[in-house]
Amino acid sequence: MKFSSIFLVITSFAFLSCQGQGTKESQTIDAKVFSTKIAATPNPQILDVRTPAEFSSDHIDKAVNIDWLGDSFVAGVEKLDKTKPVFVYCKSGGRSQSAVEKLEELGFTDVYQLQGGILKWDAAGLSKPNNKITGMTVQDYNKLLDSDKKVLVSFYAEWCAPCKKMTPYITKMQTELADSVTIIRLDADKNKTLMTEMKISELPTLLLYEKTAVKWKKSGFISEEELRKQIQ
Repeated sequence: MKFSSIFLVITSFAFLSCQGQGTKESQTIDAKVFSTKIAATPNPQILDVRTPAEFSSDHIDKAVNIDWLGDSFVAGVEKLDKTKPVFVYCKSGGRSQSAVEKLEELGFTDVYQLQGGILKWDAAGLSKPNNKITGMTVQDYNKLLDSDKKVLVSFYAEWCAPCKKMTPYITKMQTELADSVTIIRLDADKNKTLMTEMKISELPTLLLYEKTAVKWKKSGFISEEELRKQIQ
């Protein structure tokens, strides 16, 4: 058999093998597309991978909660139908990305991830109206900014990996720079009303104020060196 014929046979076999597996890449989509696809799917499988406490406070309608950080994630998702789409989300996208990778490993082939998590869902106005005030109000927040010193506000969450990396030096700077900068840390999960009204959809988010005016804003990780440059 000629070399070209052998190559053709091997290539054809590989193609047929891939076709037989029926693999399909997962998709990360924005909140509005995510919502539209859910609405167009009969009996959608919506998977919230946050903690039970987060889930109980608010979640997408008809979602089931299987905690990515818990001990029974694999056992829980094995109860889902692998032949149907799965819609996955968390708070901001970190845990859901890990969960999607695990779902693919387990054989799920039609997976949609909510880009930016439920923070983006809320920011897009897709959550059900809720008049309940959780945590600080905007009026309370504005009182914190009334200072002769610069005010740095850091929105964080206990589950947020970049937030955890930044916590040691931000708390250290709270003491070291107290004479020139007031540094305030606000837990996003305990201040949901404020997060919604200020349209903060990423964590961590830092805002630097001078005489109540925003002078600098940063979402995502920032090193200690870069943060000091911004606020000093």
